[in-house]
Amino acid sequence: MLVSAKDMLNKARDGHYAVGQFNINNLEWTKAILQTAQELSSPVILGVSEGAGKYMCGYTTVVGMVNGMIKELNITVPVALHLDHGTYEGAKACINAGFSSVMFDGSHYPIEENIKKTTELVNACNILGLSLEAEVGAIGGEEDGVIGAGECADPAECKMIADLGVTMLAAGIGNIHGKYPANWPGLSFETLAAVKEAVGDMPLVLHGGTGIPADMIKKAISLGVAKINVNTECQLAFTAATRKYIEEGKDLQGKGFDPRKVLAPGFEAIKATVKEKMELFGSVGKA
Repeated sequence: MLVSAKDMLNKARDGHYAVGQFNINNLEWTKAILQTAQELSSPVILGVSEGAGKYMCGYTTVVGMVNGMIKELNITVPVALHLDHGTYEGAKACINAGFSSVMFDGSHYPIEENIKKTTELVNACNILGLSLEAEVGAIGGEEDGVIGAGECADPAECKMIADLGVTMLAAGIGNIHGKYPANWPGLSFETLAAVKEAVGDMPLVLHGGTGIPADMIKKAISLGVAKINVNTECQLAFTAATRKYIEEGKDLQGKGFDPRKVLAPGFEAIKATVKEKMELFGSVGKA
């Protein structure tokens, strides 16, 4: 059964570790992440961007697939199904479809508009027992066509959004989606500390977890980050393993063309990547 991310993030904040949000793109992705979480006894958040939701035939399809897998694979660790970088309409659609958690990304709106829309969603999520993530200060890089430079959030604005009663807050601290450029200056821990001071106990979210050095990840967790999003790294691992299988001509041997065989190395690569991240975030054995 799907759960809200609230309890798992409060426990992570108090225990000084972080829960990973791993974005899903298809059945293989979902199965790899769920099985790894179960094997490592780790809570997990499955992230779905609006583009991935559309690709997987819509949110009800995603909910049906995830619920079916939890049952068939006997998954007993806490699992939240979360809309990543949702629009206001997308958040409402996911709530109706049966997601247990949503993110409303109003970071591109003027702060008044962000507050107004976030307030409406806080009320809906509270009634239904869902968790809600809000964002202040756009995360850089490109995600589903949304491009930002990795700006740092204003702690005062973070407090305004946190005070609305959201479950968790994504604050831009110079992090970006996708691969980090060679000249990336690193995370702004100064901003993170100021945001933490402004919002108090609110669990913080770090987007763009791919490629941030391990020591920075650990420092961010020590400063109140309780949720870390990973997407690109799993995609890179999956693609590299698939490329190797094809380049070695394995699809031309026997029944090597069977899609289950073609996708198997990529599946294992996702599992290995998720395991590595769960160990780094400290969520292993925390279910």
